[in-house]
Formats: sequence, C-alpha cells, structure tokens
Amino acid sequence: MNCNDWIAGFLTSDPPRSKSLVVTIFGDAIVPHGGMVWLGSLIELLAPFGVNERLLRTSVFRLAQEGWLGAQRDGRRASYAITPSAMARFVHAYRRIYAPPNVHWDGSWTLVLSGDGALSASERAALRKELLWEGFSVVAPGIMGHPAADAAALDELLTRLGLAGKLFVVQGKSMRQVSARPLSDLVAQGWDVAAVADGYNRFVAQFEPLLTALRATALAHGDDTTLAASPAEDGTTDAADAEACDEPLSPEKAFVLRTLLVHAYRRVQLHDPQLPVELLPTPWPGALAYDLARQIYLLIYAAAEQHIDTALRREDAAAPAAEAAFFDRFGGLN
Repeated sequence: MNCNDWIAGFLTSDPPRSKSLVVTIFGDAIVPHGGMVWLGSLIELLAPFGVNERLLRTSVFRLAQEGWLGAQRDGRRASYAITPSAMARFVHAYRRIYAPPNVHWDGSWTLVLSGDGALSASERAALRKELLWEGFSVVAPGIMGHPAADAAALDELLTRLGLAGKLFVVQGKSMRQVSARPLSDLVAQGWDVAAVADGYNRFVAQFEPLLTALRATALAHGDDTTLAASPAEDGTTDAADAEACDEPLSPEKAFVLRTLLVHAYRRVQLHDPQLPVELLPTPWPGALAYDLARQIYLLIYAAAEQHIDTALRREDAAAPAAEAAFFDRFGGLN
C-alpha cells in the first residue's frame, strides 16, 4: 500500500469537515505548543487537506462564534487561540483520547437527579446534551447515570453550565439483601455498545494497512530518527514484504497522517461512553483500536512535530516547542 494513495483514498472516501479538522489540529498540534496560532501558519497546516484560505476563515469564524476560539489582530495579521472557557474541555477531551481504555468498575453507579422544577427547560436540555457527551445515559425520567463517571469532569461540567448546587449527584450500589436485577443489566438498556464496537472495527480496518506500510518504510530505509521500527505486539513484524510509503516520508506527510489518524480515532472514541472493562464484551475492539493508534502515532509523531514547528515559527520565531505533557500521550512517546 502506497501512503500517498492511502491519504488520497481517505480524503476522497471520508473527507473531514473543515471545521472539525481545525478542532483536531488545535487539539493535537496547537494546544501542546501554547494554544495560539497565527492565521498564516494555520493556512499552511490545513493546505495539504485541500482546505483553502476562504474555507478556513469561515471555519475559524464559526468556532469563534461558538466560543471555542478567540481572535486577536496585530496590524494586518490575525491569530487564534483556545478561549479559557474552552481550554478545560479541550484538555479533558484530548486527555481521554490518548489514555488507554482501562477503566475498572467498583460496582457502583453515579446518578444525576434533577428533581422537580429545579431546572429550566433550557438548562435541562443543556445538561442532557453535555452528560450524553460525557458518556452518561438516561436511566429513568429525570435521572442520568454512568458506572464509572469522572467526578472532576462532572464537577467542571456542572460548574460550567451554572448548575452547581442545583442537582442531586449520588452513587448507588445493589443491596445484597434484596433480590434484584444486577446493575450491569443497565448497560444494555442505556448504550448501543454494538454500534461503538462497529466504529472501532471500521477504524482498525482502515488504519491497519497504514501501520503495515509505515513498518515497511522503517525496515526499508532504516531510519531510526523519524520512523523507528515498531515490532508487532507478539514480537514479530508483518512488514518485510509489504509495500512501503514513498521515499522519503516527509515531515509534512507525517503531519498529514498523524492528523488523519487522530481525527478518525477522535471521532469514534468520543462516541465511546467509556464504560468499565468489566461491563464490555470480550474481546473489546476499543482496546485493539487504541493500540493501533498508539503504534502509528509512535512511528510518525516526531517527524510531524518537525512540520508543526516549522509552520508555527514561519509566522512567529518564538513559537514554543511542544510542552512536556505532550510526551505523556499514549502512555509515553519516548
């Protein structure tokens, strides 16, 4: 498989929406470098995806209207940065993307109860939308629940919505003295786990050929600086007879591959309610998808960083290198 062909096929068969692609690039590439980018650099970063300047300006304008980005001008130049209110959401979302899927269950559920008349209709709608995004499900009218809720993320969500102190948030377990259905049965009622699994399986089918080609490139060129050879999990490699990527895999191409990888994985992973492993089917394809994303990211992140640094410093010579936390992604990049 040729990497140029793979990129062209991805952009043709499943073209990312420009606004969503901007969000991916901000989260994966801009936030680790301080969270601010000049428009000229952003134009350069988006160009390989076929996003022209007009379409990019429209996308960042809409993201600014929605409160995700703030704009500043310096003469005729414009820069964009994650707003303080949006930064916590970016950090939380991307921390979740790069973390291994190993949440465990202590047997309890976190329940959010609105009570009678405690919230307005608009507050209820906003709460429902945000809790669904956090992986909660409607357990009963006026009650949303999750078996492994992140308390800090839930507190931040309620504070951001102005609902702190307006809701009941409790943890509950089955009473051993009472004959009742197991709480694990609520999973089938609340989530379409099969649909999430299908999304992960499609991701694996799409990106496994890319990993094979990248391994073949590493073997063919012996480049241990930007494409260190990555053996398979069982200690073998299937890359010896595979078609390698074009020589060389440039920093720009590595950036394109890394962005498409994170974009596709983000799209399926953020639909995953992050249920505990004890409540998921075995084997769970989310674990395979995570490992695949991790292996590809490890192969190409360094070369991609070269392109990001170059693009950012073309407009700002003092643009910072990636922060230390960046190298904690996927369990550690070094």
